[in-house]
Amino acid sequence: MNNLNSILIEGNLVRDPLYRATAKGTPVCTFSLASNRFYKQDSQLEKEVSFFDVEAWSKLAENCYSLGRKGRGVRVVGRLKQDRWTGADGKAHSRISIVAEHVEFRPEFKKDDAAAGEEAAREALENSSFRPEEAMETGDMTAF
Repeated sequence: MNNLNSILIEGNLVRDPLYRATAKGTPVCTFSLASNRFYKQDSQLEKEVSFFDVEAWSKLAENCYSLGRKGRGVRVVGRLKQDRWTGADGKAHSRISIVAEHVEFRPEFKKDDAAAGEEAAREALENSSFRPEEAMETGDMTAF
């Protein structure tokens, strides 16, 4: 029986996708996405950015390559994959990436519209009285 290995992540492409084919001709598209998280700490609004490597295969790879471009919003559903290897220096290395099973591209807006949307989200969070750290301390999880 397989264990559960599933991920859903939203973010923006960090750079244009790369396209290649395996020795047998199977298309592979790789791209990186940045996912932002905003939270309040004390009275300051903090931003945490995480970067993830994604790979798509076959027809999905072709679609990702043709539709993806730097800065475009994307939602990826897939699984985590760990690659392990031994370097020339004899040290063990590993890397975790996401293997995409479904990819949705967000509509493209003019730069002014996207900036206005992010600013509105930031203002809403700043004006919010919800503090996740307080909910965790008190055990009040109804806000989640």
